[in-house]
Amino acid sequence: MNLSNIPYWVKIVIGILICNGVGLLASSVTLDAIPGWYAQLNKPFFNPPNWLFGPVWTVLYTLMGISAATIWEAGSERPEVKKALNIFAIQLVLNGIWPYLFFGYKNPLFAFIEILCLLIAIVVTILHFKNIKSWAAWLLIPYLLWVIFAAILNFSIYLLN
Repeated sequence: MNLSNIPYWVKIVIGILICNGVGLLASSVTLDAIPGWYAQLNKPFFNPPNWLFGPVWTVLYTLMGISAATIWEAGSERPEVKKALNIFAIQLVLNGIWPYLFFGYKNPLFAFIEILCLLIAIVVTILHFKNIKSWAAWLLIPYLLWVIFAAILNFSIYLLN
């Protein structure tokens, strides 16, 4: 099957499902830790309420899926598109690992080190996407900003505990 012949809207649906699927897998470890371990941690004054994380991540994963689908639509046979999508996949894996380090292993320090790697991967993804379809790169800016905030929150929790 030639992946380039898939309609754009189907690529968008696939992208959204894959990205939100990563979030769903991460929630399996996150939801169990929130009422127990996470609730007992000292948190900074700027810690958002727990209910905010789900809707924010759903929107961000949806934007990520649309962005990746847009790059895919630019021609999966093109070397720069393949490279950009591979980098996107790496950052998505890093995104999925973080909750396991933070909530699953209850290790804010390792999670912070990992989130720094994630930030680098997001920036590299944005730079590659920008060279293919600039508006697809712009769709990742809210994600980058949220992960910067998450990194600051993660580091603050590490310091406070």
